[in-house]
Amino acid sequence: MADSKPAGGLPSTSEFDIIPKLVSHLDRHMIFPLLEFSASQLEDDEGNTKDPEKAREIVRAKYELLKKTNMTDYVANLYCELNDLPVEQRPEEFAQKREDVITRMEQYEEETSKIRELLATEEVVSNLRSDKVANLEFLKRDHGVTPEMVDALYEYGNFQYSCGAYAAAADLLYQFRVLSTDNDKVSASTWGKLASEILTTNWESALEEIQKVREQIDTKLFNNPLAQLQHRTWLIHWALFPLFNYDAAREPILDLFFNAGFINTIQTSCPWILRYLTAAVITGRSRARNSGSYQKQLKDIVRIIRQEAYEYSDPVTEFVRALYIDFDFEEAQRQLGRAEEVLRGDFFLVAAADAFVDAARHLISESYCKIHARIDIKDLSARLGLNVDEGEKWIVNLIRDTRVDAKIDYKEGTVVMNHQPNSVYQQVIERTKGGFFRTQVLSAAVGR
Repeated sequence: MADSKPAGGLPSTSEFDIIPKLVSHLDRHMIFPLLEFSASQLEDDEGNTKDPEKAREIVRAKYELLKKTNMTDYVANLYCELNDLPVEQRPEEFAQKREDVITRMEQYEEETSKIRELLATEEVVSNLRSDKVANLEFLKRDHGVTPEMVDALYEYGNFQYSCGAYAAAADLLYQFRVLSTDNDKVSASTWGKLASEILTTNWESALEEIQKVREQIDTKLFNNPLAQLQHRTWLIHWALFPLFNYDAAREPILDLFFNAGFINTIQTSCPWILRYLTAAVITGRSRARNSGSYQKQLKDIVRIIRQEAYEYSDPVTEFVRALYIDFDFEEAQRQLGRAEEVLRGDFFLVAAADAFVDAARHLISESYCKIHARIDIKDLSARLGLNVDEGEKWIVNLIRDTRVDAKIDYKEGTVVMNHQPNSVYQQVIERTKGGFFRTQVLSAAVGR
């Protein structure tokens, strides 16, 4: 696993900025896009910096973050920017380090050339099996491959990653993993390949690597709860990248997060992830609002937010609290406005801000309609933060999309809800549902 702890502090740009919490669970290369986003937030529409001091702090953070990597040219440019030097006057030490990197690159190329050529040969690959020991014996017997050559693939992959050549690193770490019997290095190479796939935005492969890492955590660390907690915390943070950038990742990653072990990890180790879990569930409303899994996820989110309110809250979680726990529609609308600001300032959620607001308004409307027989359009529009014309269009679309039994009285400016009352018999059935089963369980328990 790559080094995650960058040197130097990271500037916080707002009250609800959780980048300082995220970075301690991300690899340093994965922190860089977050800093780039923070820098873009400081620019106006014309590209001018609104806060030069904070912009300089971010440049310093980038320099401290990357100075131990092999990205020598970029680090040198950051150094010059911090010290107001022209690029031509960068210190000699950067030129020397660049030469050292090139020399080591050539050495790794030479050390791994034979095994890389073999693994690119169809005849050789077709003879490989799932038994790594047998594969190594075959390669040693027929092609003179040594364990040191296999380990060189791992070292070269890490070196390429440090240079920022993430696609090359992913290929090398994959080749190493196919052959190596060193469990610790195989585990580290899987984390490295996951990081590489994320940084090259190869989301399909990243999703496959997330599953492999999860299997490693569940099987190889099953007798080490502390290590499981730490590794799950890392995986949760890394999985945020595909979760909000790849539609096909939404369901499998939400299933991962709602797994008992991972939910416990979020509550124990990183409750700020509730922001992302809440946003992912709410923005998924349009795709699965009638599905049982969506309803269960929504109920679980409400329950967890209720439990963790003392530990973590922000406008995103407070919106859910106001709507589903306190049933305070005015507060829900106020928190929705604040949540939109938070989302537009969050690296992972900025692209989902509009979808979140739209889905949240639907949730407010649905909850409001359930408890009212006649709704004033002007009042509901105000609760949704819309003018009357926009509110009327919104309500028409809501009735059409959700197929609720309602009609609009344009003369009175109201929506009339046709709630079907349950019969007395149905109410008795609903209230006593499951009672017989629970009685049997209690009786059995008393009998024992």
